[in-house]
Amino acid sequence: MTQTSNRFFDEIARLMNDAAGAAQGVKREVDGVVRNQAERILRDLDLVKREEFEAVKDMARLAREENEALKARIAALEAKIQN
Repeated sequence: MTQTSNRFFDEIARLMNDAAGAAQGVKREVDGVVRNQAERILRDLDLVKREEFEAVKDMARLAREENEALKARIAALEAKIQN
């Protein structure tokens, strides 16, 4: 009877290990599917990467600074012409 019980418990342990391995495989598969769906959705939303946004933001700041400098230069030239 003891040998039969041990074999039974060995089989249960083997099945539990197999089930745990299968569950990990399913988890990896689900993670992959979710990741792919999320990437597809983000691509469809046409979002901008942070690096690209920061680069455009810096370009806009530099353009504003240049615009202000040119305004000041034009004002100085107009004042010179009027005198």
